[in-house]
Amino acid sequence: MPHFAPVRVRGGKYALRRLVRHRRRAVAAGLAVTAAALVAAGPRAASDPPRTGPARGHPAPAGRAEPPSGARTPDGERTVTAPVRIADAATVRLLRPGDRVDVIAAEDPVTGGRAQVIARGALVAKVPEPVEEAAGGGALVALSVPRSTAARLAGASTTAKLAVTLW
Repeated sequence: MPHFAPVRVRGGKYALRRLVRHRRRAVAAGLAVTAAALVAAGPRAASDPPRTGPARGHPAPAGRAEPPSGARTPDGERTVTAPVRIADAATVRLLRPGDRVDVIAAEDPVTGGRAQVIARGALVAKVPEPVEEAAGGGALVALSVPRSTAARLAGASTTAKLAVTLW
């Protein structure tokens, strides 16, 4: 075998200077990669049920407008799609199909109002387009929940204002 000269990488001693000179670009690239990873992963705790839809910020796959109604929850109960009027219409504009929300009923403070969670981890099935209404009318959202939870939602909506918190 013939003798070869050693292989040397050029510019090695200037790499640190180049990195320091372009650190803003390096930091910006690192932040962009981190942000993309966080959006793809989404907020999730160990106790959260698995997501059934795509990550937030991604379009829904073709042919899948909303989750199937009548699916079963982990405890075997069938789900239904329940229309719910949320008091704050601006909050509903933040929601997308596939999001998980908690629904909170807040009673009138004049009558000794208290707030209580009516539904935990409800799946947003559909967010209808807003309709021109009188101010303070809220906005409608369709949630996929177990039958028993749908009954509690319907009852609470007659006596209290409903709000949602996004997971």
